[in-house]
Amino acid sequence: MTAPFGLLLATTNRGKVAELTALFGDVGLTLVPMSALPTKLPPVVEDGATFLDNALLKAHAAARATGMVTLAEDSGLEVDVLGGRPGVRSARFAKEGATDAENNALLLSMLADVDDEQRTARFKCVMVLVDPWSNTEPFVAEGRCEGVIAREPQGSGGFGYDPLFVVSGENKTMAEIAEDRKNEISHRARAAALVVPFIKALAQERTRAAADLVSSSTGRDPTPV
Repeated sequence: MTAPFGLLLATTNRGKVAELTALFGDVGLTLVPMSALPTKLPPVVEDGATFLDNALLKAHAAARATGMVTLAEDSGLEVDVLGGRPGVRSARFAKEGATDAENNALLLSMLADVDDEQRTARFKCVMVLVDPWSNTEPFVAEGRCEGVIAREPQGSGGFGYDPLFVVSGENKTMAEIAEDRKNEISHRARAAALVVPFIKALAQERTRAAADLVSSSTGRDPTPV
């Protein structure tokens, strides 16, 4: 069966593209990363006050520019003792264009004198699905993963703050957890689990609509798909 539409992954972060590809690989659609588009889209200024604000900004911008059903997400780390920072500034905590190492170093320095029991934190992800061919509101899902901040980086997997984030119940940082396990328990995985049924339902709806169109234009029942 031919996929009824391609799903645009509205991110240029290679780590996120890899995770999203793994999480949505079985939805029956062609997943299109932004790097595969023939024309590079202008960057979106992520100046929203919340993860939802930024996810909506990215999803709407990409959907308008391409006419594609678009999945966008915004995610980050919230540290309780820092009042929820770095939050929406997770990727640019140290400065604009900061590397993961720079962000991690700043976080560790800010928590240097904080006791272990006060180093609680969570990864949060908000995913948004925008269908530019429908008048329906964007589908929104949120996922969280609780944990604590380690005192030094541990593990070589993942990206971002993964080497510092010890996952509750796992006793390992996200960077030490096997990829298949991470794709079960991460904030992104938990948000994706809510989005997948919606995407599959949308794909089935589009397939039926296409079949009905063929039937009405030819006067014959369409070939089963």
